[in-house]
Amino acid sequence: MSRDIELKERWKHLVEKLSTQFADGDTLDLDAIIYLVGVQELGQYHKKYKKDEKLNLMHIAICRLLEPYGYYKFDFFDEEGWPHYTILEELPALKAGEQSVLMKEAIVGYFLGSEYII
Repeated sequence: MSRDIELKERWKHLVEKLSTQFADGDTLDLDAIIYLVGVQELGQYHKKYKKDEKLNLMHIAICRLLEPYGYYKFDFFDEEGWPHYTILEELPALKAGEQSVLMKEAIVGYFLGSEYII
């Protein structure tokens, strides 16, 4: 099976599973899944987040998701438990479609690593 087809199938399965678990079956989009990864990484599940905190959660998720690719490195947790990352390498200029594929690949890898999907 080609890598692209495998990624598409895994992505579809992941979206269905997350949507069922967190959105009563409404389909979650890429940004919503990135947000969920941020909440998972922060570990503060039952808190109401303000708009700027939601953006910070998405930033945490992107850093964590792109860490295996060598773009970021975990640095420390601050006094409130928020993780901080250091930029190791600037992201290359990618077209929107290429960005989406990279993030989907990183998200699928993240959930494979946690054994949420197989």
